[in-house]
Amino acid sequence: MTFASKVRLGFFSFTEITDPNGHRAYNEWHQLDHMPEQFPLDGVAFGRRWVSTPACRAARVASGPRLDPIHYLTCYLMTEPVARTLEEFAALAVELRAAGRWFDDRRAVLSGPFPLVDGAAAARVRVSAAAVPWRPERGVYAVVHDATTAAADPAEWCAVPGVAGAWAFADERRAITVAWLDDDPLAVADRVADLVPAGAELAGPFTPVVPGEWDWFDGA
Repeated sequence: MTFASKVRLGFFSFTEITDPNGHRAYNEWHQLDHMPEQFPLDGVAFGRRWVSTPACRAARVASGPRLDPIHYLTCYLMTEPVARTLEEFAALAVELRAAGRWFDDRRAVLSGPFPLVDGAAAARVRVSAAAVPWRPERGVYAVVHDATTAAADPAEWCAVPGVAGAWAFADERRAITVAWLDDDPLAVADRVADLVPAGAELAGPFTPVVPGEWDWFDGA
């Protein structure tokens, strides 16, 4: 990495809700029950979830067949002890499912840990690249592409107005860029389109999930 961070990886979940009428129940479960239980784990330093609203979906630059159905993006940032954190993270899921605290009408289309590779912050925001995820944001722009494909680095993303910072993650197969936005995600989507690499599996804006404001798909 070109910057110092205590974070070692991001655990991502790109999630489809399989019951069209299940969004409210899913959000109530995840936001008020499921996600809070992750934070007591030693290595979970951050957790956030965003939604691809109908307007965000329409603004996607890329949406391949695998990731096209997804509605939500979840990201947990994990620090050392990474191995133990991942074990406890998985064990907690088993425990909560056994206790009946689970939501079945969903599908994690792409899910797993991705090591942190690089990060940058826009000079205008003053905070360091390591602090970017904890700075209040208005949404994110996420790109998923093949790990062997050349792509814009986080500093290039930070040159775009409305991008406060960007972090890059990758495993052997896929790379994920998350740009943290301090402007309207739909407005920024138009500005960053040229940074999306050819053949990306997914590229588009997401807006934060706000407690109780879960009506994006009502009547859809």
